[in-house]
Amino acid sequence: MQKNYRMKNVFADKASLVLRKMLKDPERRRVVRDFTGPGGVSLGMSQEILKAMEKKGYIERVKKGPNSYTILTNKEKLISDWLKEYRFDLNIIDTYYSANKNILNKFKKVLKENQYALTFHTGANLLTSFVRTEEIFIYMNLKEWEKEIIDIRQKLDLKELVRGGNIHLIRPFYKNSVFFNTQKIKGFTVVSNLQLYLDLYNFQPRGREQAEYLRNLLEEKGRNLE
Repeated sequence: MQKNYRMKNVFADKASLVLRKMLKDPERRRVVRDFTGPGGVSLGMSQEILKAMEKKGYIERVKKGPNSYTILTNKEKLISDWLKEYRFDLNIIDTYYSANKNILNKFKKVLKENQYALTFHTGANLLTSFVRTEEIFIYMNLKEWEKEIIDIRQKLDLKELVRGGNIHLIRPFYKNSVFFNTQKIKGFTVVSNLQLYLDLYNFQPRGREQAEYLRNLLEEKGRNLE
């Protein structure tokens, strides 16, 4: 029996997979089935998301029978509305301390590529070197958090302080989509440029500056915020 979807929020975790795929290739003409299958959404959910996106004016749906397609027509409004809706504070963050100045390289050795993705200035600086900071923010992709995090902490010698710390391990609220389109930069796994932009935009200190600098840099290279 097919589920009856009523899409209330196109920026919700799973729904955003459709938006992310569209932004990855904004000129492409899409059909509903482009968003289904492994790592996607169901057919019913895909149809409802596209209806909601059309209503908000992000896309146009051209109906030509078997040759029907959907195309992204207002990328700027889509991203602008997403920034208004997006809340990083829905993630859960475990904070630890390390005095090791080379801790990022240790992370790379201890974790598998698909177990983590850098974000905020930690990820963006690998592209921009724009903001100097010793804070490290990492999304973690763990199946059994409590069990695996103990092992990771021991291997990396991460200390738990009464207050504060410099290593921030993030349990993602966007469980399905935060790891979509991750990229490899200087040997590290980093979230997509779109996710970097969403995370940075309202982050203090200097997140918005970094976000806009990153976007301008990508545009200069002829790349999309994807």
